[in-house]
Amino acid sequence: MGLGLPVAEIGPEDGWCDDPTDARYNRPVRLPYPGRHERLWRDDGIYDVVVVLGHNDAPPRPGAGSAASLHVARPGYGPTEGCVALALDHLLILLREAGPESRVCVEAD
Repeated sequence: MGLGLPVAEIGPEDGWCDDPTDARYNRPVRLPYPGRHERLWRDDGIYDVVVVLGHNDAPPRPGAGSAASLHVARPGYGPTEGCVALALDHLLILLREAGPESRVCVEAD
């Protein structure tokens, strides 16, 4: 696909810890996982392409947000749970131009 970012496949055992009391908070985890987590393998396609945005990860601070990513938008651009979402074709165009130093800036109206 010619992306300027590192790429890794996900599988049914991949998740992301969103439990601020857990030592793996805001980190990838293998499922099953005892702490609260989000499953990355989904049937709705919104995580078919996911870019980890690097929010609250150096080091993670409990309660400062987790699992912030850029991913495929729901039909009609339905709401996310704090992520940024684009139509798949637009997301792939963006990723062809992106590199390790690229930044996503979000402005609130």
